[in-house]
Amino acid sequence: MRHRKMRGKLERPSGHRKALVRNQVTSLLAHELIETTDAKAKVLRRVADRMITLGKRGTLHARRRALSVIRDRDVTAKVFGELAERYAARPGGYTRVLKTRQRVGDAAPMSIVELVDRQAAEGPAAKGGKAPEKAAAAKAKPEHKAEKKPRAEKPKAEKPAKPAKPAKAAKPKAAPKGGGGRRGASRQGQGGRPKAK
Repeated sequence: MRHRKMRGKLERPSGHRKALVRNQVTSLLAHELIETTDAKAKVLRRVADRMITLGKRGTLHARRRALSVIRDRDVTAKVFGELAERYAARPGGYTRVLKTRQRVGDAAPMSIVELVDRQAAEGPAAKGGKAPEKAAAAKAKPEHKAEKKPRAEKPKAEKPAKPAKPAKAAKPKAAPKGGGGRRGASRQGQGGRPKAK
């Protein structure tokens, strides 16, 4: 029986749907934030949380199961290394979905899917603030802006005029070959098939 099996079809055939989810999970774990439609985000969140749980297990079997979904070995190494350490104390819920806007073309509701402790792991630059090096450099600069000097325009070199080409004489059009374009016409223009004797 198919009871309670209505979730997450995304109006796609199963092969297309699996490929879509695998690509989005790989992108989410690589970049830690993606924007997609609300329905895709809800499906993506479940699979991404499962991949981080496999990363926390750290066994060979878990790594092979993760590689069957994540299509990049570098991203899998990140899940089993960096992300497993980051979420070691968290019992679940590694991603969040934030509804953002409606897409301009078809008014589809859009959402951002991101990893939960993404800002803390990337530092203050991810929160919209400046990195410490950039903040120190900004303080060192003087507050006033120097006035811009107008550029001196360079005189344009005049190009010599090209001599005009002589006009070509028009060629007369050739008459079409064949007998008036009728199908089956003979070369003499008598038309039709020869009569059987």
